[in-house]
Amino acid sequence: MNRNRKFQVASISLAAGMLVTGANFTSDATPIAGVTAMVSADQEVVSDNSYSTVSGVNLALADIITDAQDAASEVEVTTNKKGAKKSDKKEEDLGVAKVNDYVNVRKKASKDSKVVGKLYKNNIAVIEKEKDGWYKISSGNVEGYVKDDFISTKDKAVAKVGKRIATVKDAGTLKIRKKAKKNSEVVGLVADGYKLSVEDESKKGWIKVSSNEGDGYVSSDYVKVKTKYTYGETVKEEKARLKKEAAAAAAKAAAEEANNTSASTSSSSSSSSSSSSSSSSSSSSRSYQAPSGGSGSAVASYACQFVGNPYVWGGTSLTNGADCSGFVMSVYAAFGVSLPHSSAADRGVGYAVSTSNMQPGDIVCYSGHVAIYIGGGQIVHASNSRDGIKISTASYRNIVAVRRIF
Repeated sequence: MNRNRKFQVASISLAAGMLVTGANFTSDATPIAGVTAMVSADQEVVSDNSYSTVSGVNLALADIITDAQDAASEVEVTTNKKGAKKSDKKEEDLGVAKVNDYVNVRKKASKDSKVVGKLYKNNIAVIEKEKDGWYKISSGNVEGYVKDDFISTKDKAVAKVGKRIATVKDAGTLKIRKKAKKNSEVVGLVADGYKLSVEDESKKGWIKVSSNEGDGYVSSDYVKVKTKYTYGETVKEEKARLKKEAAAAAAKAAAEEANNTSASTSSSSSSSSSSSSSSSSSSSSRSYQAPSGGSGSAVASYACQFVGNPYVWGGTSLTNGADCSGFVMSVYAAFGVSLPHSSAADRGVGYAVSTSNMQPGDIVCYSGHVAIYIGGGQIVHASNSRDGIKISTASYRNIVAVRRIF
């Protein structure tokens, strides 16, 4: 038997020198005084040496298990209220919203009928039947009637709106490389369950992807690629979304105002020359307010000062560059709190709170990523090499844990 052959087991049991897990590992993994996991030695799959070990349990393993649970809980295909899988529908049963903005979905096949939802530009819909110039459709959670003038049933139109998504699988942690070569520069790391936007699939053995961790290439052996569509929304879903977006916009405006106030009240005593003045906007010459207090709100306010500064993989500098966990670690270090330089290990710091109870300063953990909640449904985080440190909507990805320090 090949001792490096991967095997799959169904449950997890933690005991001295024993490992049974739902993730794939090589059979030459060696248990040491508790639990240690070694993932495949393939060059594209890595173990994060920055992960901590607590009570004999390698937190990289905990990360893999949690991500596997997350992936198992996600529904790969959406269903309509009748339970018919949209993926089971033939392409000729699908239509695309042919509008510049949106079209109303009505309860009955009449322009005077009650509006039950909306289809937006490029939303996909399952066509149930046609009646007097109306299509009965289902899209996401909305079901009803739309005039056939606003639905395109052409195969080419359906194919055009589909977005290719690659989900990381059986990797533990996967490298995103700058070029489609095994020895190319690593621009980011992503964990099992992480979803990447596919840009190109033409290179054999490699897929070009775009993600918050960086843009580049991943090995096709460790991703599962599917086509993702967007769907309509009910009236209730629209109201909830608009309310959330308004709160997020208000929080962003408040954060920007705080940053502008900080910048306008700071001055440089070292130089008055025009050249110095022109460079004052750079991260190295900006002035920052020192941390004050010991509350989550103080943490959030302090962190927002660094918006616009660069992302550097493996970095911990709030001014010259940090990665996601390095950013969170350095922000909290300013308040005298020591945190690990690991997004997986951050899931075990402080104490857990629910997403519905998040407060400014809370640490928001995603699969392979971590951020700081600033209120109003928003986070501040070291996003990627393209965007640097930025403010985003907290729900832009699936939240796997929220931890509170203060």
